[in-house]
Amino acid sequence: MPASPVTATTRIAAPPEVVFPYFTDPALIVTWMGDHADLDARPGGAFAVDVGASPARGTYLAVEPPTRVVFTWGLPGSATMPAGSTTVEVVLTADGDHTVVSLTHRDLPAEHRPGHQKGWTTFLDALPAAVGQRA
Repeated sequence: MPASPVTATTRIAAPPEVVFPYFTDPALIVTWMGDHADLDARPGGAFAVDVGASPARGTYLAVEPPTRVVFTWGLPGSATMPAGSTTVEVVLTADGDHTVVSLTHRDLPAEHRPGHQKGWTTFLDALPAAVGQRA
């Protein structure tokens, strides 16, 4: 039986159209997660974000502005979670003048779950401030 996914949620005082590029634009994603990004936001395009000393690598599976983005995620050279071996789905739902961002990270090996739960919660907690500085 597969492990339950890691989930994280945040609410942002901006519409989905404003929030969506923070998952597809390399200049915006690094305002809340990572230090460097190389993104090709189209199905089959590269997803590469350096989060501190950990390079996350994968490909975009779905890019549906402004409500949904799905990409694979993994660590190059990792025996337990190689590049592209897990899947992250982000759903943006309008809530009045706000957006609810719901992130689901599937297929994580057990030893990576605690760190990713903490990481995604921390990063999504930083996203509203990043959006607010540009909105």
